[in-house]
Amino acid sequence: MKKVILLFVMITAGCTLLQAQPGKTIRWSRDGQSVLKATPEGITANPLSGAAPTVLVPAAKFTPGGAARALPVRDFSFSEDGKKLIIYTNAKKVWRYETRGDYWILDLPTGKLQQLGKDKPASSLMFAKLSPDGSKAAYVSEHNIYVEDLATGAVKAITTDGARRFINGTFDWAYEEEFGCRDGFRWSPDSKGIAYWQIDATKIRDFLMINNTDSIYSFNVPVEYPVAGESPSACRIGVADIATAKTTWMQVPGDQQQHYIPRMEWMPGKNELIIQQLNRKQNESKVMICNAVNGNVRTLYEERDSAWIDVKSRWDDDNIAGWDFIRNGKAFVWVSEQDGWRHIYSITADGGKATLLTPGNYDIISIAAIDEAKNLIWFMASPDNAGQQYLYKVPLTGGKAERVTPADQPGTHEYTFAPGNSWAIHEFSNACTYSVNENVQLPAHTSNTGAVATALKKSGSSCVEFFQVKTEDGVTLDGWMRKPANFDPARKYPVVFYVYGEPASATSRDAIGAGRNFLYDGDMAGDGYIYISMDNRGTPLPKGRQWRKSIYRKVGILNARDQAMATKALLAKHPYMDASRIAVWGWSGGGSMTLNLMFQYPEIYKTGIAIAAVANQLTYDNIYQERYMGLPQENREDFIQGSPITYARNLKGNLLYIHGTGDDNVHYQNAEMLLNELIRYKKPVQFMAYPNRSHSISEGKGTFDHLSALYTDYLRKHCEPGAK
Repeated sequence: MKKVILLFVMITAGCTLLQAQPGKTIRWSRDGQSVLKATPEGITANPLSGAAPTVLVPAAKFTPGGAARALPVRDFSFSEDGKKLIIYTNAKKVWRYETRGDYWILDLPTGKLQQLGKDKPASSLMFAKLSPDGSKAAYVSEHNIYVEDLATGAVKAITTDGARRFINGTFDWAYEEEFGCRDGFRWSPDSKGIAYWQIDATKIRDFLMINNTDSIYSFNVPVEYPVAGESPSACRIGVADIATAKTTWMQVPGDQQQHYIPRMEWMPGKNELIIQQLNRKQNESKVMICNAVNGNVRTLYEERDSAWIDVKSRWDDDNIAGWDFIRNGKAFVWVSEQDGWRHIYSITADGGKATLLTPGNYDIISIAAIDEAKNLIWFMASPDNAGQQYLYKVPLTGGKAERVTPADQPGTHEYTFAPGNSWAIHEFSNACTYSVNENVQLPAHTSNTGAVATALKKSGSSCVEFFQVKTEDGVTLDGWMRKPANFDPARKYPVVFYVYGEPASATSRDAIGAGRNFLYDGDMAGDGYIYISMDNRGTPLPKGRQWRKSIYRKVGILNARDQAMATKALLAKHPYMDASRIAVWGWSGGGSMTLNLMFQYPEIYKTGIAIAAVANQLTYDNIYQERYMGLPQENREDFIQGSPITYARNLKGNLLYIHGTGDDNVHYQNAEMLLNELIRYKKPVQFMAYPNRSHSISEGKGTFDHLSALYTDYLRKHCEPGAK
C-alpha cells in the first residue's frame, strides 16, 4: 500500500551491500576510486576522476566452455580478497524483483569457471555469497540453505525442512514487503557457521488470488498473507555449524508468533549475534545479544513509543542489512525519536549506554556514511525546509551539524559514498531540474564535472509554486502548485489534487516529479488545469515525531481531514480555483485517500480516480496496518472508521476505480467489497479491472498506454479542462 521498496543482497568489492533490485546498486573498486560496471567487453573500472575506463575481467573469462558468448551478467560481485568473481544471471522474479537465478564463480588466478548449485532447478538460487575465507559458497534454493565447497563441488544441505510456508534463509511476503527483508542468512566471520532466519508460515492463512488468463481453466495463486488482526508468521534465529549441519536456536524470549526480528548480524570479533526484536504492535524495540554457541540471549538496549518505532530501512537509505559498529565493535550507531526528533545516537556494546550525537530541534533524514578515520558521520537533513534534502556532517563524538551541500543548490540531494569516503556519487534534482549526477570529492564537495551547477543554470524557476496553507484546525500543510499556461487570475480553472497521505511516502518534496502527472496523456498546464499536491500530518517529512505520529490509529480520518480542510482553505483564498471542478486522484495509499475524500467530503471533491486502493483496512497485511493502527482485537472501530468502504454510501461525484486482479499487495477483493457497497446504495461508478496485473499495473503489452488513456479521458470528461 506504499511506495514499494524491496531489497536484495550481493557481495561487492569486499563489502556486503543491499540494493533495491539486482543490477541497480553501485559496485566500487576496493580503493574507492572507481565504479565497476558490466559491459559487453567485461567487468570494467570507471574512475571517478573521469579518466578512461579499463577492463578488469574480459568477457571471454566468463564464457562457459563450448558457449558462443559470455554469460549475460544481471549482477556481479567480487570476493573479499578480490580473487573470485561472482556472476548472477538467468534471473527470475520473486514478487517484484528478480532475486532468484543462477550463480557462477570465476577464480581469477586460475581462470576456472564453475556454476553453483548445478543439481538444483534452473534459476532457483538466491543470495549466493562466499564464505569470508573464500573456500565455500552458501545459497538458498527452494527455501533451504546449502553450502558448496568450491574446490570439490560437494554440496551440503544446512536445512532440509524448507517448503513454501516453512522458510529458511529468506522471508515470507509480509517481511519482504514491510521490513525490506530478503536475504535471510549471514556467514560467521570464521566461516564455520551460518546464522539464519527461519519463518514458519504454516499457521498463516493463504490468500488465494485467481489467475484467469494464463490457461483455459483458472487456477489459484496462494500467498501466505497475514491480514490485520491475524498473528504474523513465527520467526526464530538459528546458527548452523557447517561441519555438522546442526542448528543451535537462539533463545529469544517471547512468543515467536507475536514478535518480529527484522535485523540480525554477527558481532565483530565475537561468536555472538546482535538482533533487533519488535513486539507485535511495533512500539517496543529491544536490541539483544545472542550467544551463538549456547543460544543464551540478553537485552542490551530497549525503547518504547506510544505509537510505533521505525526499523532501520527508514533511516539508513532503505538498507536493512548491516550494523553500524564503531570503535572496533565497542559501540554502534543508532537512530531514535526518543526526544521528539529523529536523531543519531551511539550505543555502547557492553552496557547499552546511549549518547546523543546530533542535538537540536531538527530531524536527520538518513545516515549517508560513517567515517571513523575522519571522526565524522555524514547524514541527510533539511532543518529549514521539510521538502528538501542536503548532506550534513557531525563529529562522531557528537556536536553541531555542518551543512556540506553548497548553499546555492536548493532541492533534493542524494549521496552514495565510495569506500574510504573521499568520493561520493552526488545525485540532484528539484521541481524544475531533471535528475543529474556528478562525482564529488569530500569534504570540499568538489565536482569533477560541475554537472549540478550547470543544470541549475539551465533550469527555470517558475515550473511550480511551493506554498503553505493553514487549515481551520490550525495545521499547516506544505504543498506545490502548478498553474496553467497563460494563467489569468481573473478566470476560474479546474483543480486536480494528487494525494498519498500515509506514513510510507510524501508527495510535496522539491524534487523532479513535482508538478508532473505521469499518467496524464498530454500537458495538464497547457490544457488549463491547476495541479496540486500537499502533505498532511502523518507523512514522513522531517518535521518532528509529533507531525509523523499524530496519525496513529487515525489513518483515513486525520489525514483525510487535513487534506480536505487544506483544500477548503485554498478555495477560500484563491477565487481562480473553480469549486465546481475539483478532482482528486492517487494510487495505493493515495487511492485509499482519494476514496475517503470522495466519500467523506463529497461537498468538496467532485471527481475522483482511485487506483489499487485499500477500501477496507482489515484486508491489508498486519505488519503495515497494525504498525499504524494498533490491533483490531483492541480497537477494531478505528480500522472501520478509517476505511473508505464505511462511507461509500455518501458518494455524490464521479468516481473511476481501477484495480489489477493479480495484485498480491492490495488484493483485488478490496475492489469487489467496495463495488458491493456502491451497488447496495445505488451509487454509479466506472470500474476497470486489469486482468492478472499486479499492484503496479505494469504487466502486459499496451497496459500503461491503456491506463493513461483511460485516466486522461475520464478526467477530461468529468473535470472539464480550461479557464472559464
